[in-house]
Amino acid sequence: MTHVVNKPGEQLERMLKRFRRKMQTSGTLRAYRNKRYFVSKGEARRDKRRRAERRRRRKEARRNQREKRRQFGRGR
Repeated sequence: MTHVVNKPGEQLERMLKRFRRKMQTSGTLRAYRNKRYFVSKGEARRDKRRRAERRRRRKEARRNQREKRRQFGRGR
């Protein structure tokens, strides 16, 4: 369990920010969200494959946009 101790003179907002950062880095919240409902191994594999394919397509689309901009002289 992730916890933080209040430092002397520390504001509540600052302590809350530290707690959120610790939760983010520890991965506790992500693990909790993933275990909210049952997902079979096969379904997890299919989902992982779908996400990877979507990432690949989006990356390729961004690359094509950049090349198109360069080709027509609208590069950064």
